[in-house]
Amino acid sequence: MATPAGNVVYRNLANVTSILGVLPMAFLFMEDGYRFLIPFLLFNNVMDDLDGVLARKLKIRSLLGANLDNVCDTVVHVTVILVICARHEGFVLGAGMIAATAIIIRLTSRLDPTASKGNGSPTNELIRHVIFVLLLTTHFDVSPGIYLIILSVLHTISMLAPFKMLFLIRGMAHSVTSVALVNVALIIAWLVPILSPVIAAAFFATYLYSLAVGVYRWRQREKLPAN
Repeated sequence: MATPAGNVVYRNLANVTSILGVLPMAFLFMEDGYRFLIPFLLFNNVMDDLDGVLARKLKIRSLLGANLDNVCDTVVHVTVILVICARHEGFVLGAGMIAATAIIIRLTSRLDPTASKGNGSPTNELIRHVIFVLLLTTHFDVSPGIYLIILSVLHTISMLAPFKMLFLIRGMAHSVTSVALVNVALIIAWLVPILSPVIAAAFFATYLYSLAVGVYRWRQREKLPAN
């Protein structure tokens, strides 16, 4: 027979996973901590997906867990965007601040249980794209500044969009196996630079296609006469 303490641990496995995904962010504030950025983002992405899998498979979903996940995402994603963009200052930092504001608006609005869910692009999608930009610009030895500005502007729009992003790779991954494969692809992009452009192209292409389709369908709905 399970003990009360055991029950508490079991019910909070997903919540503990969410918190563990955030704690290594402390390394970013060490001297030369920026070198830990991509490993941390990959680790955080894995843990963020794992907490959802645990909650679903173990049937331990809760409002507390959902809110905790949203808060953890907000803390990590806002911090990461500002840390990265602050290294480039000027327009890059300004664009990063706008994207950070969009992240806060999107994720805090999801704390409202009556709010519409599922519209716009997840903040994790922005972070995945940032990983690819950092990997590709390092590989090709170019400044990431202009690409960070483009990402910040596009995702500010898509995160707050009133329509669903239907064809995102991670959004279409529902089974444990497919979610794991998405994370493996990200790790391969980091460890095997020659494959980074191919993997990045798949994520960017599906994002842009989702955004274009979403805008088109939303515009079509707006044109329909009211009944």
